[in-house]
Formats: sequence, C-alpha cells, structure tokens
Amino acid sequence: MSVGRSARDAQRLSDEGPASWFGPDAEVGGFETADTAASAPALEAPDSSLNAESAFFFRGFRRAVRPGVTAFARLYRTFLAARVALALVLTLALLLASLLGPRNMQLPVSICVAYALVAATTWWMARDRYRVEAEQLARLDSPQWWLTIGLDLGVFALLNAIDLGGMGYSALFILPVMMAGVLTPRLVALATAAMAALVLLGLAGWQVWVGTDNGVHITQAGLVGSGFFVVSLLTSEMASRIAGEEQAARGSMELARQQAQLNRLVLDEMQDGVLVVDRRGLVRAANPAARQLMGEAQWSSATPFQLRGVQPWRQVVQAVDRAFVEGGWPEAGRDVLIQFAGGVQRSLRVRVRFTRQHESSAEQDLCVLLLEDNRQVLARTRQEKLAAMGRVSAGIAHEIRNPLAAIDQANALLSEDLSDPRALQLTRMVASNVQRLKRLVEDVMDVAPGVLPEPMPLDASSLVQDICLEWARTNHLPEGAGGPLRCEVPTHSVMVSFEPEHLRRVLVNLLDNALRHAPQGLDTVRVRLEEYTLALAQLTVFSAGAPIPVDVERHLFEPFFSTRSRGSGLGLFICRELCERYGGRIEYHAVRQPDSLANHAVHGPGPAHAGNEFRVLLKRVTAPASPNNDLFGSDP
Repeated sequence: MSVGRSARDAQRLSDEGPASWFGPDAEVGGFETADTAASAPALEAPDSSLNAESAFFFRGFRRAVRPGVTAFARLYRTFLAARVALALVLTLALLLASLLGPRNMQLPVSICVAYALVAATTWWMARDRYRVEAEQLARLDSPQWWLTIGLDLGVFALLNAIDLGGMGYSALFILPVMMAGVLTPRLVALATAAMAALVLLGLAGWQVWVGTDNGVHITQAGLVGSGFFVVSLLTSEMASRIAGEEQAARGSMELARQQAQLNRLVLDEMQDGVLVVDRRGLVRAANPAARQLMGEAQWSSATPFQLRGVQPWRQVVQAVDRAFVEGGWPEAGRDVLIQFAGGVQRSLRVRVRFTRQHESSAEQDLCVLLLEDNRQVLARTRQEKLAAMGRVSAGIAHEIRNPLAAIDQANALLSEDLSDPRALQLTRMVASNVQRLKRLVEDVMDVAPGVLPEPMPLDASSLVQDICLEWARTNHLPEGAGGPLRCEVPTHSVMVSFEPEHLRRVLVNLLDNALRHAPQGLDTVRVRLEEYTLALAQLTVFSAGAPIPVDVERHLFEPFFSTRSRGSGLGLFICRELCERYGGRIEYHAVRQPDSLANHAVHGPGPAHAGNEFRVLLKRVTAPASPNNDLFGSDP
C-alpha cells in the first residue's frame, strides 16, 4: 500500500466521516475491515491433526485475528490501560515531590487521584461490562469521547494551569493526541491536536499577559503544538495501515485454514501412506493409510509423535536417517520390512521426498515418506500386464476370426466330397478344433475393451428357466426330477438389469463347470434364483463333489488359469468381468458340510451334498410382475 494512496483514502474517509480506521465502514487500500463477530471470518481452533509448526502458526494469528475481537477493541483497551498506568505514575510522582519539596502539592495530587479512579473505572467497564464501538468515538459531542480523550485534555490542561512554569505537564498531551489519531477519524484527531496546542498557547499567552514570561514559552508552546499535529498525522497513517494489515491477516488466515482442510482431505483419501518426518524422527503428519500400513497397535492417536523407540518401525527409522545422510533417495523407492509381534511381516515400498532441496544434506529439515504395500504394487503391475495382454489378445482374436471362418467353410466343403472314413474323421477333428477356437475367440472378444452394450430390464425367472432347459437339451440330460439338474426359480417375475446374451454366457459357463466336476446322480447340479435384498437378486449354481482346493481357489477368477490341459482359463474370468460390467458380482463358496448353509433357511433349503457353490448377485429393477412356471422339479 503506497503512502499516497493511503493519504487519498484517508482524506476520502475523513470527508465521508467514517467511525474509525477500524470501524465497519472503513476501507483502506482495498481492504474492508470487520468490527463484529458476524462479519469476521470464522476461525477454528487448531485440532490435533495439525503439526507443531502449523499449530504455532495458527495460535499466533489467532491472537491477532480472533473472531469478534477487532483491532479497534484491542487498541481501545490498550489505551485505557495506558491511562490507568499514567495516572498511577503521575500520582506517585506528585506524592514523592510533595514529600521531598517545599511546595504544596495537595491540589495536583487530588486531581491525579480522581483522574486515576475515573481511568480505572473506565478501563474496568470496557473490559468486562461495557463495550464501546468505533462510532461512539467518532464525534466530539459523544459521551465516550469526553470520558476518555476529552477528560485527558481537561485534566492535563488543569495541571498545566495550576503549575504554570513548574514541572511542565505539556508532554502528557501526547496520550490523548495519539489515542485520537489511532481510534478516531482524521478530522477528529486533528481537532484533538488543535485543542491541546491551543491550551498550551493560551497558558503561555496568559503568562505573557500577567508579566511572568517574556514570550519564550509562547515559542515553546508553538513548537510543541506543531509536534501534536505531526503525531496526530503519523498515528492516523499507522492506524490506516494496521486496519489494512488486519483484514489481510484475516483473509490469509481463512485461506490458510481452507488450504489445511483441503490438504487434510486429500491426504485422508490417498491410497498410499504419507508420513512427514523430521530429522529427529518426529512424525509431524500422517494419514489413515499410513496408520493401517504401519500397524494400529503401535500408532499414537495424535501427531506429532516419536517414530523412534518402536521395534516394528526400526527399519523405517533407519530409512529416514539414511535419507537425511544421503540427501536423496531413488526415484522408484526402496523396500522396508516391518515385523509385528507374532512373526507377522509386511513389506513396504518407501519413496522419500524432501520439503526443501539444498546442496548440503545437513539443511534438510523435513522429509515426506510415501508408503505403499508391496502386495498392492505387485497387484497393480499384474493388472497393468493383464490389461496390455487383453488389448493384444483382442487384436489377435479379431485377426484370427476371418481366417478361422474360412477354414471352417473350406473344411465343410471338403467333407462333402470325401468318402474315405479316415479322411472324414480328420475333417471332423478339424471341425471340432475350429469350434474350440471360435469359442476361445468369442471369450477374448467378450472381455476386450470397447463399447459396452446397454443393460436392459429382463425377467430373470423366465430367462434362467429357458437357459437351463436349452442347456439340458444341448448336453442330452433328462428333463424333470429324474436328471442331475434341478432349477428353482420364483413363480413371479424377478426383474434385473443385465444383457440377455451375457447373462446366458455367465450361466452356461457356470453350468458347464458344475457338470464337469459333479458326480453322476440326481440333483448334483442345482440352480436357484431368489430375491436376495430389495436391490439385489441372487443366482446360485451348486455342484456336488469335493470342494476346490485352497491353492486353486485363490486363482479361480484369474485369466488363463485352468486345471484342465485343454481349458483356456477364461470361463470364470469372463463371468466376473461380465457381472462387474452390469453392477453385479460373483463369489465362490466351498460347501464342506450341508449344514454350513443354514443361513439359507430364510430363502429355502440349502444343498443336500457337500460341494462348490458360485453366487451371482444381480441388480434388481422394478417392473410389473408376471406369472411364471417352475421346471425341473421345482419346489412348490
């Protein structure tokens, strides 16, 4: 803010008559100051999540920019306290002078005692009970102005009048002149300085009139009076700057608070752990992901806390010390092992970033540790490889489709002209492998990236029955209660959001796997559709037999994983991808004992055999219900 601009703003405000540089109407250098709690920015107390430096920064500004306590109120109370101190010092000085000197000081002491009582009462009332606004000091006819600035002028003028040519009380006028310059508009401040100067000139002129002075005091009074005007202008200018700085501090503090909240929100939502650590091993900030990675049991509830001294974090401390010593860290990070009680270990990938970069590592004060579980790193790498493999596979499948169709057509034409049984057997072998390759191409194209078909409301009850009936006929299975397949669907419509051909693909894949691993007998493969919740429907495919081994179970939904030599390993992977496309999911559950599914009692009886069960959850949609019939020996 330039001095010229401040002067122009001060003159404009003086002409308009603002209450004070710190009043609600004051505007200095483009800043509007607030005088009430409602207009002040809402500053919150620092919470435990702020580090030590942030908390110190916040407390320092909070003292200067407290809501509801403006600069005017603070300065007004300061001047009132200064009046009390001045009155007490002046009283003690006069008492000491009366004891040591021959002059009678009873009247000046009485005036100073009365002034001290009034000043103390005014200070106490303004501190606890009575609040003075800036507008109340802006006018010369205001009671508050006469109780403070006017009273000081009167008392100091009286003391100067009693002690003409004595101790010299003219310097006391500095206090009311400064108080007026800081707390009142510039015209009122200049009027106050003029009153003080006129009092001194009047007393000096009286001394010349009565013949006790030869005119020297008039010159001194004129110089002192000129000083009053200079003090008034300087304090007024400083007050205007303080008003602007106060509002700038309020705005900066509000921005800092919002930025701190935003940073805390971003850190809390980060998947990677974040630790801000200093050279002493003191953690200044940490996010919930770091809390989870480094263990809840050893974690302090609030920051800052000491990283050293906790056994599982020993290697993390060593990594911090090494980073400060070296002054750098590999871009890809280093692996750190955390070993908890009971022999549980967790490998973390640690990346280190410094808050300031200097040539000397000794000047590194804080470092930021980015922690990531190596299992997540490997999983992300695997997903990236699978995505790249999927794009390549989709391109290859697209290129294979046309030649494969040509091979199939040529083989069919060739089989029509052959009569040799051995040659016909070879053509049938070619046709079988062509169909196998076609299914593989369709599998790859189903999960390839591209435009997804729009889901549509469909009646899952009717569609599941049709799929089961068609699948049974294709595999030459007996229909009804005498076959291995048992299909149970509600008698009413169950509307779900899916694509019909994709739902058919999911169910057929699950049925093929179930029939392949189920023993011969009745009800060894069971399909059940039920209303799981208000938002979900559950399609269950159960096959009797030995449960899938644990080492195989963890890889069930991975692509290209198969326990069969002729399997592509894409069936369950495609089922999962298709379910997730339409907001559903698929889960595997091992049924080791029939009684383990007692939780299905709400929806109906569970499987009568141990085996394997796949549960597909589908999103339900609302639609008019329609009657439906049950096939394959459905329960009534």
